[in-house]
Formats: sequence, structure tokens, C-alpha cells
Amino acid sequence: MINPFDDTYFMKKALQEAETAFEKGEIPVGAVIVIKDKIIARSHNLTELLNDVTAHAEMQAITSASNFLGGKYLKGCTLYVTLEPCQMCAGALYWSQISKVVYGASDDNRGFIKMGAQLHPKTKVVKGVLEDEASTLLKRFFIEKRNLN
Repeated sequence: MINPFDDTYFMKKALQEAETAFEKGEIPVGAVIVIKDKIIARSHNLTELLNDVTAHAEMQAITSASNFLGGKYLKGCTLYVTLEPCQMCAGALYWSQISKVVYGASDDNRGFIKMGAQLHPKTKVVKGVLEDEASTLLKRFFIEKRNLN
């Protein structure tokens, strides 16, 4: 039997969150955390609204998922995020012991891979899921931002 709840399905949900961020004037990054094919947390960047540099989509999702599960560890969970996590988010993901991270667009300048940050040794990483869609949204945001200034 084919499972309709694959990485593409959940990345589309993260992209919906990124669109919400875009509409709010936030850098359009969205995230969802899933366990057993159920979304337990959804979020998007809130750094401008909250005036908080730590309010990245991943950080918001980690907090929400931990509250939902009633504990700090996210074993058995998967994070779907539209942009490669930064080193701050990678650190939080490391400590959460999340089982899997799936991201869309790579961040060749500030992503955790470029910065040399590490995820937990047991965390599986999948990159490039709906990369074109995630990249296009980010590029559109920054083009519009430049044109307004």
C-alpha cells in the first residue's frame, strides 16, 4: 500500500507556513514537525513580529512539538523545513535528538553545513525536497524587499 504521507506531502505543509511568513513580511521559512504521519507542530519565521532573532521557524516548531509531547526530546519525530537550518537551529535540533530533518532549499552562506554545525549523530538528514519551490519563494521575497527600498 502506498503511503500518501511522504516527504513531499509534509514539505508542502511547510511551504504553506512559509507563504504565511511571506504575507507577514517575514523571511519566508516554514516548518512542521511530524510523528507517525501526524503534524504536531507548525510554524514560520516570527523574528520581525516578535523582534527576536531566535524566533526562527524551527525554534518555534521545536517548542511547540515539545509542549505537545510533554517532553524535551523529539525522538521519532521529523522536522520538515523549507530552508536548511542555521547553526543556532541545528544546535537546538541536536539537543532535541530529533530523528529526521528534511529541508528544501540549501543555505550556502548561513546553513548549518557551511557553518560546520552538527546534528545529533542519530539524526537522518534529507535535503532538496521541493527545493525549487522553496528557493523561488525566498528569491521572490528578497526581490520584492529590494524593490521597496
